[in-house]
Amino acid sequence: MNIKIDGKICQAEHGEFILDIARRNNIPIPTLCHSDALPGQANCRLCVVAVLENGEEKIVASCVYPVTKEIEVVTNSAKIVNIRKTIIMLLAARIPNNELLNKLKEEYSVPQPTRFKSDNNEQCLLCGLCVRACEKVGPAAISTVSRGITKKVSTPYDEPSKMCIGCGACAQVCPTGAIKIREAGQERTIWHKNFKLLSCEHCGKYFITPEELKYIKDKLGTATGELLCENCRKVSISQKLKDIYENAASGC
Repeated sequence: MNIKIDGKICQAEHGEFILDIARRNNIPIPTLCHSDALPGQANCRLCVVAVLENGEEKIVASCVYPVTKEIEVVTNSAKIVNIRKTIIMLLAARIPNNELLNKLKEEYSVPQPTRFKSDNNEQCLLCGLCVRACEKVGPAAISTVSRGITKKVSTPYDEPSKMCIGCGACAQVCPTGAIKIREAGQERTIWHKNFKLLSCEHCGKYFITPEELKYIKDKLGTATGELLCENCRKVSISQKLKDIYENAASGC
């Protein structure tokens, strides 16, 4: 089916989300809590757009709004821009000294809010990506705790979690850099917990914790083979594919 986004005709699959259709057609829609690997958050609401259907307009979060029939979408009307400005202003009040939010404030001409008391050290948007990453990739060692203005992401009782494997997936998906992960030599520190690191068997780079390696082995139910970092794994796979092609070409 075809839908119209900002006057441009775009092809869409039934059930496809507006955000995905727009990005495929190079139509920019800002997001903070969205990840292609962990879709469906719809927490930050920065991706709001207007859907025109049967002569009526409704404001929806484009990252979770499925297209089921021909519609018209507007991503940059004055109303939508003003909604985004308000969202950015409120988020900037929560994390006043964040590089990503500062860029958005500049892009949308949003002044620094003065009505709210801000914590200059706060960096977390409470978008939930880190919690979902830990649930999907790891052993669900972190979660949102408390309520209202004291709500935050943490380990149980803010103590080093017995469940945490030090994989760093939470830090990798965090859009604002709120989760700190530090590495020094053979040691990694995250969520108040220190982990030893194992080295790559090819290049010697320290890159994975024993806890993470065991978790992967247990989840796969089999041995993982050579202990290779991401770069060496890519080289190894490329070499194996090259060998297969060369053998096929030679008739072996």
